Amino acid sequence: MNLSLYQKLAVSLVVIFCFICALVYSWSKQLELTSKHHGEQNLHLALAEHLVQDNPLIKEGVYDYAALENLFHTLMLLGPAFEFYFVDENGKILTYSAEPGKVKRTHINLAPLKKLINNPAAAPIYGDDPRNKAQQKIFSVAPVFNNDKLQGYLYVIIGGEAYDTSLNTIKNNDKLWLAALWLGAALAFLLIAMLILLRFFTNPIQRLARDVSNIEAANYSLTDTKLSNYSTQKSNEVHSLGRNIQAMVTRIDEQFKALEQSDKQRKELLTHLSHDLRTPLASLQGFLEVLNQSGSQLNAKEQQEYLHVSLNNCAQLKQLIEQIFELAHLENGEISIHKETFNLGELIYDCIAKFSLTAEKKGLNLTVEPAICDFPVVADIAKLERVLSNLIDNAIRHTPKGGSIAVNVKRIDEKQLFVQVSDTGVGIKHDELNAIFNPHYQASNSNNEGRQQGGLGLAICKGLLKLMDSEINVQSELGKGTMFSFNLPQKIKV
Repeated sequence: MNLSLYQKLAVSLVVIFCFICALVYSWSKQLELTSKHHGEQNLHLALAEHLVQDNPLIKEGVYDYAALENLFHTLMLLGPAFEFYFVDENGKILTYSAEPGKVKRTHINLAPLKKLINNPAAAPIYGDDPRNKAQQKIFSVAPVFNNDKLQGYLYVIIGGEAYDTSLNTIKNNDKLWLAALWLGAALAFLLIAMLILLRFFTNPIQRLARDVSNIEAANYSLTDTKLSNYSTQKSNEVHSLGRNIQAMVTRIDEQFKALEQSDKQRKELLTHLSHDLRTPLASLQGFLEVLNQSGSQLNAKEQQEYLHVSLNNCAQLKQLIEQIFELAHLENGEISIHKETFNLGELIYDCIAKFSLTAEKKGLNLTVEPAICDFPVVADIAKLERVLSNLIDNAIRHTPKGGSIAVNVKRIDEKQLFVQVSDTGVGIKHDELNAIFNPHYQASNSNNEGRQQGGLGLAICKGLLKLMDSEINVQSELGKGTMFSFNLPQKIKV
């Protein structure tokens, strides 16, 4: 049988409560009985001694046991709560007043009697009950001497059989039962109140368990799962645990969605890359098949043109494959950065020289501002050259004839520089600015100039700059041009 936490706690509480009630009741009754016996024994401690001193039949020694039995009978009529016995020095019961068969013992243990005589302060002390072999009772005792010789003991049981019978009758009285009933009702009310309190305190735990079960049933998705509200005003452990679990599950749900989105983008990227690889590969295959089948039907110039186109396709394939590997290494964190101090102006002019011939053929003006930019920076020179080359190449492709491209270096403070690559090209639509750094995204106004582009260049630039603790930004206006900018740490001159 599967029990909930509240049911287990409730059952445990009831068992423990009943056990404690029984223990307290037993202890209180035992304490009450001990106190009662202590008081009664102290009250009647000298009873036997006074009877011995005041009665001629006992004071000078016992000779007439029949007369003594009559005396005991008379005393018991006057005091029904007492039983009188005369025992010899060995503990043998010699005489008493009782109906035949009532007295079950013939001897009693004298050790308790002697202990009470020698140390009355040790009360309550219990002696053998002649009428019950399994029971002991409080008593009063006095030694009886015959000419200074111990003849026996007057043994008086306090609270005898008649007293017990009368007491049990009183205990069965309706008033006592009514008092016991009220006591039971009070205990039951206390138990119910404790169970209600326990329910109140365990209810948040049950809600939390229900929420976790609902989340698990929904495959840890929060889209169609309604969670309980745990107030931030309450600082108890259950509410704190509930808020933390909800925050954790929310974080897991966000990560699941991010993974799903990443997987979706990866699939789209693979689709686009397969298309980009297929286009130059198909073109390359077609030209090679023409060259292979045509033989002497093509003149030398046509063969040279076909070979040139094939080589261009091979170069595009190589560049695209290199970009794919570079982007994969960036995403996997497999590219390391080797920072060093170098002159930024020299690197910029090297990149400008690499594209100067292409820009001249297209009628573009390439400039560096300031013309003398002697700025020492700390970065990875190879990675920074890759970024600058990519940005300048993009600017050349998207700038029409007669336009201009500028690389500006601006000092922010003594520790930072800003590098800007701007053009007067076609620009980028405002709603596309946030997407151009995504892998394989190409703006709607992109100009490939007959070349198949993979759309990975800006994504690679962003990843490389991020490794160098830099961030790339873009500003553009459609038809007026675009400006990419990023920051670099400057080497502090000592």
